[in-house]
Amino acid sequence: MSADAVIRTEHLAKSYGRFVAVQDLNIEVRRGVLFGFIGPNGAGKTTTIRMLCGLLKPTGGRAFVAGTDVARHPRHVKGLVGYMPDLFGVYDRMRVWEYLDFFGAAYRIPRARRRDRIDNVLDLTGTAYMRDYFMGTLSKGMRQRVGIARTLVHDPTVLFLDEPTSGLDVVAQYNVQTFLRHYQETRGISILLTSHYMKDVAALCRRVVVISLGRIIYDGSLSGIIDRFGGHKVISLQMIDGQMPGDMARYGEVLSAEPPRMKLRVERSVVPQVLGEILASYAVADVSVEDPPLEQVIAEMFTANRNEE
Repeated sequence: MSADAVIRTEHLAKSYGRFVAVQDLNIEVRRGVLFGFIGPNGAGKTTTIRMLCGLLKPTGGRAFVAGTDVARHPRHVKGLVGYMPDLFGVYDRMRVWEYLDFFGAAYRIPRARRRDRIDNVLDLTGTAYMRDYFMGTLSKGMRQRVGIARTLVHDPTVLFLDEPTSGLDVVAQYNVQTFLRHYQETRGISILLTSHYMKDVAALCRRVVVISLGRIIYDGSLSGIIDRFGGHKVISLQMIDGQMPGDMARYGEVLSAEPPRMKLRVERSVVPQVLGEILASYAVADVSVEDPPLEQVIAEMFTANRNEE
C-alpha cells in the first residue's frame, strides 16, 4: 500500500448466496483526491461503499481506509468516514441544528465541541440561515446540503457521497458541485462520488472507476473513456444557402437535419477524410467536430460489457 493511499481494496468481493454483487475489486485511491465511482443500477457501487464504510462484511478480499483494515476494525473506520447514502433518514420534527446534534452525539462528540462543529459545518455548507428550520419544511436541495453537513460533523478523513445531487434542479446541482470542489481543495480530503448525472462527474472528477456487474471495467481519466470507448465523433454543419444535401448518409449516421443545420455521427478514424469531402462538395458556413455526450459513451460501454458476459 503506497504511503499516500487512503482507500485500498484487495480482491474485494461480496456475494449473497449464488448472487455475486462485487467480485475481485482492486482499487487504490491517494489522499486528497475526488474521484468518481460510476456504473449502472445494480453494478455493485453501493455494496462496495457499504463495505468500505464498515457497514457490510465482505465475503472475500480485504479493504483498508486510512490504513485501517475495515473488516477487523469496522467501528474505528466508521469514525474516519462520512457517508451520505442516496436516501438518508430525515426526522421531520427536528430542527436542522437538532438533526446535526443528534448525529454528533452518535459519534460521541462532547456537547461543547458539538456546538462548534455544528456552527462550522453550517457555515461551510451555506446552511446557517436554516439552522432553526424544521427538517420537514426543507426543499430537496436544502435537505441534500444538510445531508452533506451531517457527513462532515465529525470531521472525517474520507467522504463517500452516493448520488449527492439526485433530484436537484440545475442551480442546486451547481451549488453542491461548487461546495464539494472548494471543500476538497481547501481541506485536502478524499471524496468518492457516485452519480448517474455525468455532469457531476465531469465537473468534479479527474479520475473515474467504472464498475459493471460487480467488477471494474475501466479505471482512468474521463478523457480516456472517450478515447477508448467513443468510436465516433459528431460533426455539426451549417449550410450557407440553407439547402440540405440528400446524400449525407453516405458519410455517417444523420442525427438531425433542421435547415440550415445538420449533425452527423461519423467513425472517428475517417473524420478528416469526411470533412475534406464535405467542405469540397458543399457550401458550408460553419463546422464543428465534437466527442459524443459522455452519457452516451458510458451507456455504450455498459451495453458492450453486458454483451461480452
